[in-house]
Amino acid sequence: MISKSGFFQRRLVLPLVELLRQGVSPDKLALAVALGITLGIFPMIGSTTILCALVGYLFRVNPVAIQIVNYFTYPLQLAFFIPFFAAGAWLFGTEAIPFSVEDIFFRLSEQPWHTIQSLWMANIRAVVFWCLIAVPLIMIIRLLLRPLFSRLVPRDAA
Repeated sequence: MISKSGFFQRRLVLPLVELLRQGVSPDKLALAVALGITLGIFPMIGSTTILCALVGYLFRVNPVAIQIVNYFTYPLQLAFFIPFFAAGAWLFGTEAIPFSVEDIFFRLSEQPWHTIQSLWMANIRAVVFWCLIAVPLIMIIRLLLRPLFSRLVPRDAA
């Protein structure tokens, strides 16, 4: 059986280190990872791959890095989905939706159009809340990762 740490090492850490070896700057890699994480938790399921591709293009960051991180962030997107809905309701002074992620997925499978219509405004409020925290979150993650990635740059590339 393959250990989870081995999986993350092979599929997340090593590809990012390899990008540093290929000449991606620590600052650009930190930005790509920060964008991948922040966009990866965007509270609209099914939109993050396209969002990462567009934002990655606009900011000229490595598309492999941003998409790898986006992929690994998917569990966080699910974990933050309902909290974003609750934060959006708090921000706008409305009532939070009384559903879990499982309830929402079940409702989507049974009555997709009705579910989308009933959750539309709650989702918009969640996105507005996400927009408020996105830039500070990107800045914080980038600042934290830049020194780490600088230390990982191979000596011959420095």
